Amino acid sequence: MPIVPHSSYRRSPLLLDGHFETVAPNLLRKVNGMAYERERITLADGDFLDLDWLDRGSRKLVVLTHGLEGDSRRTYVLGMARIFQQNGWDVLAWNCRSCSGEMNRAQRMYHHGDIEDIGEVMAHALARKNYEAVVMCGFSMGANITMKFLGVHGKNAPEPIKAAVVFSAPTDLRAGAEILDNASNIIYRRRFLFYLKQKMVAKNQQYPGVIDLENFKKIKVWRDFDEYFSAPLNGFRDAADFYEKASAKNFMAGIAIPTLLVQALNDPILPPNCYPKDLCENHPHLHLEIPRHGGHVGFWKPGKEFAWSEERAMEFVKQYV
Repeated sequence: MPIVPHSSYRRSPLLLDGHFETVAPNLLRKVNGMAYERERITLADGDFLDLDWLDRGSRKLVVLTHGLEGDSRRTYVLGMARIFQQNGWDVLAWNCRSCSGEMNRAQRMYHHGDIEDIGEVMAHALARKNYEAVVMCGFSMGANITMKFLGVHGKNAPEPIKAAVVFSAPTDLRAGAEILDNASNIIYRRRFLFYLKQKMVAKNQQYPGVIDLENFKKIKVWRDFDEYFSAPLNGFRDAADFYEKASAKNFMAGIAIPTLLVQALNDPILPPNCYPKDLCENHPHLHLEIPRHGGHVGFWKPGKEFAWSEERAMEFVKQYV
């Protein structure tokens, strides 16, 4: 489909640049009154996932996938859950392995290219209730996972899935790793590494010797973390193998349902390679929208009930469901 020529998003004058638009909603926005019902499912490999539900008795379901070191309680997830709930949808916000407040049991964790777990989540949701329509929605890492899942399965994706909306997707993980090393992105790099290192310590206690914590000293750039930890822990040969097999850009051509990809032009942690203009211009199902502003999973409208991203997602979905 043609690239969306004009985006309706307009930045608040209170949000000065892409960094403000990225950080401010996480610090200042509150989404109250969302009472999930938690369900724990056992995966095929014996591990578990925690799923958070808002069940309105609907035949329509939205499945929300969070970003790196996120969870179902992040404001961008809660906001999207609220707008779909208010429009009569059931909501399933699932937590990746190790992200629900309890370390997962298996040796592996979660990663940007993991479509096996979301596949089991989808199968469980469809077995739980006979949904007539399902929409997938992902944020950052969750956006990459969502598009890889849809691209890999193509026309064989579960029939009830009618559309997808994703925001701030690092579709090229190699380039995304490199931009995290920019001096201007040190706040994001440090935050991710702080929490991920804690999980590596916990995983080493579960499975002594699987990873070498001494490699923490060798981390100079983000790729080093993926080389020494992400790749070996999750069954990849090395960082290059991980980037190749996990990047959504290598699978998006197979997407067979209407999918809206929103990438803000001023996103501080998305490099140019993550804006797949050539692919989307000639694809029958991919819609690429590039607002001038928005930051990374931002698009906040201070003082308003919903973020622009939430309104835009609902607007897009209503065209197909």
